Amino acid sequence: MGFPQRAPIPTPLRTASVLTGVVAVGLALTPPAAAAPAPWAPAPVNSCGEVGFDPLAREPQPDVTPESPPPTIRIPVPVPEFVPVPIPGPAPDNTRIDPAPLPSDPCASPCPDLRHNPSATRTPATPSGAPPEVPDGELPPDAAPTPTAPPAPEPAPEPQGSQPQPPVPALPRLPEIEIVPETEPIPVPVPGGEPPQPQPAPTPTHVPPAPGPLAAPVAPPHVAEVRLVEQLTGPGSENRTDIRWQVDGTDLGLMWESKPGEVAVVFGDTFGKGWVPGGAGAPDADWRSNVLAYSTDRDLSDGLTLDSFVQDSRCHAAELLGSRKLRNFETTTIPTSGFALGDRQYLTYMSVNRWSRIPGMWWTNHGGIAWSDDNGRTWVKSQHAQWDNLFGVGRFQVATMVPHGDWVYMFGTPNGRMGVIGLARVPATEVLNKTAYQYWVGGNWVPADGPNELLATPLVLGTASELSVRYDQDSGQWQMVYLDAPAHQLVLRTAAEPQGTWSDPIPLVSTRDYPATYGGFIHPWSTAEDLYFTLSAWGSYNVYLMHAKLEH
Repeated sequence: MGFPQRAPIPTPLRTASVLTGVVAVGLALTPPAAAAPAPWAPAPVNSCGEVGFDPLAREPQPDVTPESPPPTIRIPVPVPEFVPVPIPGPAPDNTRIDPAPLPSDPCASPCPDLRHNPSATRTPATPSGAPPEVPDGELPPDAAPTPTAPPAPEPAPEPQGSQPQPPVPALPRLPEIEIVPETEPIPVPVPGGEPPQPQPAPTPTHVPPAPGPLAAPVAPPHVAEVRLVEQLTGPGSENRTDIRWQVDGTDLGLMWESKPGEVAVVFGDTFGKGWVPGGAGAPDADWRSNVLAYSTDRDLSDGLTLDSFVQDSRCHAAELLGSRKLRNFETTTIPTSGFALGDRQYLTYMSVNRWSRIPGMWWTNHGGIAWSDDNGRTWVKSQHAQWDNLFGVGRFQVATMVPHGDWVYMFGTPNGRMGVIGLARVPATEVLNKTAYQYWVGGNWVPADGPNELLATPLVLGTASELSVRYDQDSGQWQMVYLDAPAHQLVLRTAAEPQGTWSDPIPLVSTRDYPATYGGFIHPWSTAEDLYFTLSAWGSYNVYLMHAKLEH
């Protein structure tokens, strides 16, 4: 059975948004008018001649009729399987190496014994709606030759003087029914593994309540233009992450300034050799739940250069936060934000129990915080800074944390893409102490007592997912980007204070123009006028850098 893929929010033509048990407080949003697909264009090519991906919705290639396979209705049939799960499990693998410098020739492979330039052998990626183009005489790797169909018989000549017969309409093809057995793991805890070193519990702290009034609204910016800057990862990217670090397919790309002059870039589920386009890959395609890159590139107008990745072997990006990789127990561990306080790096994450068959939904075990004292090479999950998802109602399962002044603010949503935004804060010296957190409830900062976490007042009307929040020092305003699933678009909001008043949503990217996209993580070196953010596309399962020009 293949890897249980995480479905993106689909385009409105594919499926409707589905509400879950999380009560969503909001307005009915009218989706923007559908834009016409962009004209057909050949797949992009990087400076090394490698073919990349185009996330735009495009018209089909002229004079080419894509093949239409017979319709198939697949009916999954769950097959229970009891799977022993050692508790507490294996110790983290913190094997790390100091990577060698990249070759002076940017088109050379740093590890030719592991990966070579695949542009001459792999199937080029094609824009949406266009069939793959294969050079004459070549076949995609591991593909069997396509049998040559016998020539169609010529029609018999009509008798002299007979009237032309009308064409016989083709009968519609009936769908094929396919029963697909799917293993449904039933985890059975058993003794085993290596107990982690116990972490001292933080001293219980009671932060007294404080007022948190709304600030006056700020004038929202006007989005003058939004453009695709570059493909950031995967085959055909200028960074050549597949050749250099075995990062063929990945998503997210959340960023923070790890130290002056350097930005950390963290990706989600990542696949290497053996991955093929079309979503996340299979477990045997070198699956890592998360990987981390570094960048010192200041000029983002022509793209974001990734200088290196944290590596556990030659030309191989290491997994940062391990996961058990077992559905219904812990499918994966996904990073949700990162920030630095002094020499310590922090990473928020969600422990995913399982992905849902409903697009854009998933169930988590908990949201948590990990830290690193070696600039992101190795990480430790806090045993105390975890927000359990009891009965599936946890409000801070997908968290984004932003330091500002003496506080670190935590914006959070429930699991899935249909929850509301809650807000908390904690003194910067107490990030790993859950008892020191305050939740914004009814215009006040209230202590972490009783159900206050569940009572956090929604910051804005409507639902949101995969938040990215930044404070712009020059303008004194907060910027928030997230996926508005019911509206089928990534949006921007601004405010003078983290609790708001937040502006109305400003559309940035429509999933009609960029099908099945999600994410939207702001680069920390953006400004009030130039907003750079990453975008993930499910079809190519890779990350792109976008630029929004803002006018005030």
